[in-house]
Amino acid sequence: MFSRYDEDQNDQAWSPFLNSDTSTISTDLNVDTSNSFYEVPQAVIKTAGVPVNASEPWSIRWTLDETTDLSYVYMHFAEVQTLKDNDIREFNITYNNGIWYPFLRPESLKISTFANPRAISSSDGKFNFTFAMTGNSTLPPLLNALEIYTVVDILPLETDKDEVSAMINIKKTYGLSKKISWQGDPCVPQLYLWEGLNCSYPDSEPSRIISLNLNGSELIGTITSDISKLTQLMELDLSKNDLSGEIPAFFADMKLLKLINLSGNPKLNLTVPASLQERLNSKSLALILGDTLNPTVKGKSSKSPVVAIAASVAGVFGLVVILAIFFVVRKKKTKTNAAPGPPSASPGIAKSETRSSNSSIISKDRRITYSEVLKMTNNFERVLGKGGFGTVYHGNLDDSQVAVKMLSHSSAQGYKEFKAEVELLLRVHHRHLVGLVGYCDDGDNLALIYEYMANGDLRENMSGKRGGNVLTWENRMQIAVESAQGLEYLHNGCRPPMVHRDVKTTNILLTERYGAKLADFGLSRSFPIDGECHVSTVVAGTPGYLDPE
Repeated sequence: MFSRYDEDQNDQAWSPFLNSDTSTISTDLNVDTSNSFYEVPQAVIKTAGVPVNASEPWSIRWTLDETTDLSYVYMHFAEVQTLKDNDIREFNITYNNGIWYPFLRPESLKISTFANPRAISSSDGKFNFTFAMTGNSTLPPLLNALEIYTVVDILPLETDKDEVSAMINIKKTYGLSKKISWQGDPCVPQLYLWEGLNCSYPDSEPSRIISLNLNGSELIGTITSDISKLTQLMELDLSKNDLSGEIPAFFADMKLLKLINLSGNPKLNLTVPASLQERLNSKSLALILGDTLNPTVKGKSSKSPVVAIAASVAGVFGLVVILAIFFVVRKKKTKTNAAPGPPSASPGIAKSETRSSNSSIISKDRRITYSEVLKMTNNFERVLGKGGFGTVYHGNLDDSQVAVKMLSHSSAQGYKEFKAEVELLLRVHHRHLVGLVGYCDDGDNLALIYEYMANGDLRENMSGKRGGNVLTWENRMQIAVESAQGLEYLHNGCRPPMVHRDVKTTNILLTERYGAKLADFGLSRSFPIDGECHVSTVVAGTPGYLDPE
């Protein structure tokens, strides 16, 4: 029999605990629950169970069908009898023969709640709590109310049926059955998520596909219209295939789509539909075409080669890159520019390669001149930090704060390596990786301009050097999870996978709301795939943050 009470804001169903070993005591007075978080109704807390035989331990037992189930237990106590001067009610509580709470003395007409901080389990599914008087006690144990909550895993709903149909059609169109193991539901269970997919799992709604990566999947033919049915898609990678035909206009209608990578498809006509060009111009979409053909807007000719379109994506999808780059130092000094440089700037960097129109960095729309760098930093007025690869300055660009890293002139890496790494990392996009705003490639001046992180790095915040707010446990858990998500993207979301090689607290930067983003990819390297073996095994990173092996 269950009872509900009007005063119970949680509308819980309470059942009296009665058996041959238990009797009840109660009071007509109200019990003080003002300092209790648990909101136990007065009708419940004013009554207590006590053992019939006080000299024997009093047990409360229950059994769960699944031995792997976890439970949270909340016990509520209040003394509801008027005790005499010599009366003492004191008892020990044990759980499965282990002490759970010792020497408990309920307060008179005031609620006390005791709970296990972590979920408990039982190897045989049996839970046994025993209440026993201590040697000092003259009265038997009591228990006013007991709440037991079993942890239930709420599985995400299956993938949206229209998106399932679209994925099956994509699988058939490109003959992926022999190349990729796609079986069952695309998104659930999460442990068996289809290769190349990322999904979102909204509460009480079907799972949705938000990222599709078919990089290097030997796709042949035109780009199928079934992709347009993935209406929640945010990132699409069809690079390094053998696709042909035109870039479809339906991409422009996919409102949530933020990134398309079509590079490495030599047969693809890179003419950009006018409607898609509007999305690129508005910077709500990034399109990477690579350097195989010259893209032109449909209906217009373009005589000047445009090697790639990579429009920067506003806000969350800022294109990510933080580089630490080494340059080859000239053996002979060269003349320095008349323009002012960062404090303590050394002579210009020697470029071991001759720059030609074909060797410059492919993305032109985010290129910033050195004079613009001087203007945005107010002649390098404010230093944010210094590292082994250069000094970081505060700047302002288009009414937004930015961080400007001027690469050190004492580095030993040439321009070719700088170009290769920038082009690689321009393709890395994730909300938990610091976003690239632009770069400077002007004479001997090389710089990276990336989004400003208002709360600095994790080390400053953990050490208290920044002052202000102290990181809460919730903040720390959020930072750990978000940093892991950024690393997971580098390892599993990039083709080829990338390893950071210098993860440390100073390379985890924090937004205004303490969101975490990984920074400083200067030591990143790609993993080999398809049996290749070309990854450097040279030790890199910061001492103390390296695997000893």
